[in-house]
Amino acid sequence: MRVKRHASRGDNLRRALAQEAARIMAEHGIRDFLVAKRKAAERFGVTDGAAQLPKNSEIEEALAAYQRLFGGASHLEALHAQRAAALAAMRYLQEFEPRLVGPVLSGTATEHSEVQLHLFADRAESVTLKLIDEGIPHEVTERRVKLNAERIRAFPGVRFEMDDQPIEATVFPPDGIRQAPVSPVDGRPMRRASALEVEALLESA
Repeated sequence: MRVKRHASRGDNLRRALAQEAARIMAEHGIRDFLVAKRKAAERFGVTDGAAQLPKNSEIEEALAAYQRLFGGASHLEALHAQRAAALAAMRYLQEFEPRLVGPVLSGTATEHSEVQLHLFADRAESVTLKLIDEGIPHEVTERRVKLNAERIRAFPGVRFEMDDQPIEATVFPPDGIRQAPVSPVDGRPMRRASALEVEALLESA
């Protein structure tokens, strides 16, 4: 009986830590699960070794619950605006076969979240040249992406705005469309959505 009681206490602590990490991500715009986890553990006076910290997937579930509870209509409106901006950017960059990824696709985006796109091109400069030609202010970036359990690689990208929403686009080589990187949430291949799928999301909202 004692073992079962300790297990239950551990489960409750994991749940509380997941909820606090979700609150921190929602209210403070933190994107990194590990950072949010550590901040939650610090608030609860828990060291990494004192208890098993919640999985990223548990935090994402808690974040979705938090947004349902506290976000209400304002969260749905913000998400709709983010997805509409994503679709506008995807149509503009259609020659690079854009795919929407991340919290804006999953529905767990906060008001601080950037729209995350994956683009595919032989040369990343092709994307920046298009933005330059259209006079769209942008910043050249680099993003470290986990391709599988053992391999992390840096890819070029650009950050710009579309309809007042921040867009972060990572540029992969053309064959990168066949294999999605690993999701930081559950370790599975990252979900990607085409412009048609994003359009369907907007129509069903």
